[in-house]
Amino acid sequence: MATFKPAYLIHGDDHARIAERRANLRALAEREGGISSAEVFEGEESTPENVGMALSAMTFAMGRRFLIVDGVERWKDKEFEAHLLPILADLPPETTVAFFAREEGRAKAPAKLADAVKKAGGDVATESAVKPWELPKWVVGQAQRLGLELDQGAARALVAQVGERQARLARELETLALELGPGAQVDAELIEERSADSAERRVWDLADQLVAGDKDRATRAYLELRAQGERLPGLMYWMTTRMRLALDVACRLEAGEAAGDIKRTLRMSPKNADRFLNDVRRRDVASLRRAIRRLADLELASRGGTASDEDTDAVRAILAITS
Repeated sequence: MATFKPAYLIHGDDHARIAERRANLRALAEREGGISSAEVFEGEESTPENVGMALSAMTFAMGRRFLIVDGVERWKDKEFEAHLLPILADLPPETTVAFFAREEGRAKAPAKLADAVKKAGGDVATESAVKPWELPKWVVGQAQRLGLELDQGAARALVAQVGERQARLARELETLALELGPGAQVDAELIEERSADSAERRVWDLADQLVAGDKDRATRAYLELRAQGERLPGLMYWMTTRMRLALDVACRLEAGEAAGDIKRTLRMSPKNADRFLNDVRRRDVASLRRAIRRLADLELASRGGTASDEDTDAVRAILAITS
């Protein structure tokens, strides 16, 4: 049976992680004491007064009682101090109250709530979202704690493949640690091989062949993806994203920025970054701008803007972009 403290405060700007911890606590509380043992305060019901009244009310429920309080970042300091602060100093036995604050800008948990939770014998946890440019460093640190050795190239490859959500990155690292064992050295090629399925790799291959101007491979990649059930709107997103990145890189190169400096900002492995830079160098800014306009026309056509079918429009767009 799990051991619970009287109070918890989970706050910060990593909203996804906070929501995940809230869901986990609720599920655990319901497993421990049944559905009726977890009282949830959210929306308009989540006020210091309502929570204070609930904590003060007598209950004949058996086992530990859980109060899950959401939206604490909206509370006013004075309301918290008047209605709830004194009660937290003397919580009823067999009671756990957990406060969740998804903070952003001026929306913060009450200033005295963290101290009150600690004085009640509870825990305070801050869930802070790492800035996108700091993610590779964060990944390297997380990997070290799990006994893995990742360099910056492997970390950038993992972010590129998995995305910027810390929870997903952490789960992928945990999977790698379990499968490879402590002390394993992980390079970018291994990350790319394991983190992306074959369909995802073909999507990126399509987008990269458009940038490279390889007419035959781009057309073949598109037709294979469509044959396996991929929808055009989803493919449009990746094609447009890659082409916009290519335009950005081309403009930076044209402005005289060093290729090495640009490479360090690309969220991909060093090997893929080199290949991408070489592909962009073979294009000019004007042709990349035309390609983006052609993709915009294709998106309009895919929404019913033409009488022809979407695959015909897509192949024509690919041929125009790679010519």
